[in-house]
Amino acid sequence: MKVWQFIEGKQAKSIRVILLYVLQSTGSSPGRQGFKMAVSADGDFYGTIGGGIMEHKFVELAKSKLQEQVVLSEIFEQIHDKTAAKHQSGMICSGKQTLFIYEIQPSDKIVIESIIKSLQQNKNGTLTLVINGISFSEQSFEYKYQLELSEDELCFVYKERTGFKNVLHIIGGGHCSLALSRLMQTMDFYIHVYEERAEINTLHANHFVQEKHVVNSYNDLNEMIQGGEDVYVVIMTFGYRSDDMALKALIGKTFRYIGMLGSKAKIKKMFDEYRAEKINTALLEKIKAPIGLFIKSETTDEIAVSIAAEIISVKNNI
Repeated sequence: MKVWQFIEGKQAKSIRVILLYVLQSTGSSPGRQGFKMAVSADGDFYGTIGGGIMEHKFVELAKSKLQEQVVLSEIFEQIHDKTAAKHQSGMICSGKQTLFIYEIQPSDKIVIESIIKSLQQNKNGTLTLVINGISFSEQSFEYKYQLELSEDELCFVYKERTGFKNVLHIIGGGHCSLALSRLMQTMDFYIHVYEERAEINTLHANHFVQEKHVVNSYNDLNEMIQGGEDVYVVIMTFGYRSDDMALKALIGKTFRYIGMLGSKAKIKKMFDEYRAEKINTALLEKIKAPIGLFIKSETTDEIAVSIAAEIISVKNNI
């Protein structure tokens, strides 16, 4: 949202500003699809399209075009390989990315305001970029990103679902939940926390999530949490009984990721009981347990890092 707020602030002062947007990327390109930044005529800029010499080059290009009073609306292919015959970015990390560079027009003011308002309300919408402008719809787009590019690469239609693209449900509001919430709120996740104990201080101290839910019973999670391709679940309640209730409430649903905190002994005991109850083994195999990458975590912050790393690895298909 800060890139759009940067643009809005410059427009309010009648300062010209150029938007730089990564339409697509492949390989080890440092600028991923959806990365964006803005450069203004007063020399200020905000955001990133991947950093390094490539970003510096395009920031300087934007500044020079703004000084020359040239209205810029163009796409550029950048190849991160110095042996490439053309479109060299100056970087050697391999991969490539397609950039759209567009000068924001006074008529785009309403579009920028609509994007910011939607993001402030934690809503999803649809941003559309074409060679001659930008538009926004409050209706959420089906996909995270979509690019249609003509063969001559002169025309395109880029659509992106704005707002949070992933949902994280943290079951339990204790110390580990607080540490994980603090870490995950810096990423593209709309975060819910669920807790039975309304009075615990860690739940009250959790100002990092979008929604906090005090539940009568973790059995209620079956009705409260919907599955989905972009939905992630972490179970970390205060005990074996409550973990068992939460997992049984959700085990039949499909998530991108579901994991449970606990020792290997605890997990083995629980899963042995589930097998004895004839719970489908295929459902158990989808659960990450014990949760988190093995980095010998000891503190709550270290545990949070290990869980966040595992979630991101799943999100990024590693």
